[in-house]
Order: sequence, then structure tokens, then C-alpha cells
Amino acid sequence: MDVPRPAFKCFDDDGRPKRSGTVWTASAHILTAVIGSGVLSLAWAIGQLGWIAGPAVMFLFSFVTYYSTTLLSDCYRTGDPVSGKRNYTYMDAVQSILGGFRFKICGLIQFLNLFGTTIGYTIASSISMMAIKRSNCFHESGGKNPCHMSSNPYMIMFGVTEILLSTIKDFSQIWWLSTVAAIMSFTYSAIGLALGIIQVAANGVVKGSLTGISIGAVTQTQKIWRTFQALGDIAFAYSYSVVLIEIQDTVRSPPAESKTMKNATRISIAVTTTFYMLCGCMGYAAFGDAAPGNLLTGFGFYNPFWLLDVANAAIVVHLVGAYQVFAQPIFAFVEKQAAARFPDSDLVSKEFEIRFPGVRSTYKVNVFRTVFRSCFVVLTTVISMLMPFFNDVVGILGALGFWPLTVYFPVEMYTKQRKVKRWSMKWVCLQMLSCGCLVVTMVAGVGSVVGVMLDLKVYKPFKTTY
Repeated sequence: MDVPRPAFKCFDDDGRPKRSGTVWTASAHILTAVIGSGVLSLAWAIGQLGWIAGPAVMFLFSFVTYYSTTLLSDCYRTGDPVSGKRNYTYMDAVQSILGGFRFKICGLIQFLNLFGTTIGYTIASSISMMAIKRSNCFHESGGKNPCHMSSNPYMIMFGVTEILLSTIKDFSQIWWLSTVAAIMSFTYSAIGLALGIIQVAANGVVKGSLTGISIGAVTQTQKIWRTFQALGDIAFAYSYSVVLIEIQDTVRSPPAESKTMKNATRISIAVTTTFYMLCGCMGYAAFGDAAPGNLLTGFGFYNPFWLLDVANAAIVVHLVGAYQVFAQPIFAFVEKQAAARFPDSDLVSKEFEIRFPGVRSTYKVNVFRTVFRSCFVVLTTVISMLMPFFNDVVGILGALGFWPLTVYFPVEMYTKQRKVKRWSMKWVCLQMLSCGCLVVTMVAGVGSVVGVMLDLKVYKPFKTTY
């Protein structure tokens, strides 16, 4: 067990190098994690729910996410919130506070969610890269050429880029990548919003209905499944609790890490919800029932094509950074386990120095880290090529991670950490919140699984074209 030690000038109380993160770097990490490909499916999601339920559900998810992450930020340190033992990862917090069987279940769900998110980001980035190629092709042919193409080469390009970036050792060294990615997320969200406003102005009317897509355009059964899937899509758009502890571990103190993290969460959720409401609502207002599943790449807009290219390029750059934010916890866990099991192995623990001609500093390489991370990226890329269903994958990921990781574990850890009395008013309210979110997760999961099953009926592996 790590025993806190007095902090020195270059080290924190746990003996690790001094953390330098601030509320702004933490906000950048959160925005990189949360404003991702999920924003692009929100117009479609609101289209299924309508003008009343769509924005209401979005506000509900933002409130639940904000409240649960404030509970989770109090669990970074076990015991005393200022001087207690640090938990470096989400799983460390669950193991330290809850322990036992729940720790194993949490680990399985967390890593499935992280793994799935990297797959979702690989699919989304390839669609955006293809959209750039297709919009140019469409423009050059004057709309006569359908410009069908395979997504596989673009997924491979994304995978190669991620292999190179995966050589970065840990979270604290990718702050610059998160900052660039956060700027890119604002860029493409703002372009999507602007194009939506322009389209509404051109239409001269706000499209859509109070209850969403009408029976007739879809069957009653499809309406139900699509409504459930829309809940999963919105849940996915807010899913970042799974990396919150890892982000909090980059923050300096004083002030207490939990205080800084709560401020960063408040800023990030406010900015995120504002963008989501604007992008989702304007996209639905522009296209109504015909709102595409991926706003910028579903060819809801053809012109100005150069602006679409800028937006899709920004998506790709953002997802390159977001992939690393979600992959780093998996890398850290596996490498920590390997180091504990093989402490004397040079392949696992030794850093080899490589010198490049013309470069003064040396580059340090660890064999196990390089091989494992490269294999991980290759695996996510291959699975993405096998299952390139953006909307359905997003819905499943949202359903898988929302209740257990965003609500259940934070509520249970907070209840135990703060010794909330069973059957007290606070305990009852927390349990009601958890049960309500469980129901939402279950129906969202069912809707998204049905969507994947329908897609698989007409699908050929590695031969998907758009």
C-alpha cells in the first residue's frame, strides 16, 4: 500500500513527479473525451424523440452526468479528501473503496467500454475521411457520380497514426494532443451548427415535430427501437466518467484535486450541453425526419463543400486525440500488471535508448509497451473493418457504459466513502437515481442491439462501401 509522504519541490506526496495540471488542462481533457463523434448523431437522436422529449432527455443526461462525476471526483483519494491515499485510475478507486467482486465487474465493464469507444472512434474517423473524398468527387462530377468507396483503407490509415501516437508513455505527456483535439471539436461542432442555421434559413421553416419521426415514415416497431437507440446515442455523447479519475490524477494541488475537478466538470458540462443542444436542435430543425445519422458525413450538406472538408478534417484530428485519451487507461493497466508479474524481465521493465541522426536527445523505447500497444491498435482497426455501423455501435457503447460506470459505481463509492446512512433521504434519492438510469440503459441497449442485428442481415465482412 502506498503511504503518503511529505511533498518535496519536485515530487508529490506519493513520491511521483509533481503534477502540473490545472482546471483548464483538465477541462481540455474532458472536452476531448466528451465532445467526440457522439455530437454528430444528436440531430438523428432528437429526430426520433421530437422537440419535447429530445431536448428534455439531453438536459437530463447532462444533469445526471454532472452530478455523478462530482460524486466520483470525491473518490480520487480514499479517506481524507486532501491527504488520503491517491487512486490513480477508476479501477483503483473501486478496488480501494468497494473491493472484491465489484472491482472485477467494474474492470470488465470499463475496459469493454474503453475498447468499444476506440472502435467507435476508428469507424467515425474513417467515415469523415471518406466524406472529404466523396464531397470532392461529388462536386467534381456535378452530382452525377454516387462516389461509392470502401472504408477499409481509411481505417488502416487511422490505425497507423494511432500506432505512432501510442508510443507516448502516459496521460501527462499528451496534454498538447488534448488541447489540439478540444480546439478541433469546437471547430467541427461550430461548422455543423452554422450549416444547420443556414439550412433552416434557406428552408424558411423549422422542420420536425413535437413527437419525432412519424409512424408511416417508419413502422410502429421501428419507432420504438429507434427511440431506444436514440437514448443510447445521447448517453454515449456524455460518456467520460470512465476516464475522470485518470484526468484528475494529472491535476496539481493545492487546491484539493476534487475542487479543481468539480470546477473543470462544471465548465465542461456547461460548454458541452450548450454545443449539443445547438448542434442537435439545429440539425433537426434543418432536416426534420430526414436528419442523417451522422450530421456532417450523412450528406445532409453538399455545399459549401470546402467547409464540409474543413469540418471533417477537424473531426479526424479530434478523434486521433480522443482515441489516445480512451486507450491510455487500458495501456496503463496492462503494463502495470505485466511489470508486477515479470519484474525482472528486460522486455517489460527496461527502457532502451534510440538515437536518431541529427537529433540531440534520445528516444526511449520499451519492447513490451511498443508491441502490446501496436497489437491493441491493430485489433481495434480489424474489428472496426468487420463492424462499421456507426449509429448502432454508438448506441451500444452508450448503453454499456452509462449506468454502471457513470451512475452505479460513483453512487456506491460515494455512499461508502461518506458513510451515507442506509434508508436516509440522501441514500434513497441516490438509489432512485441509480435505478432510473438502469432502466434507461436497458432499453437503450435493446434498441441498439436490434439495430446491429438488422444491419448484419445485409452485411458482407470487409466489403462495406458508402
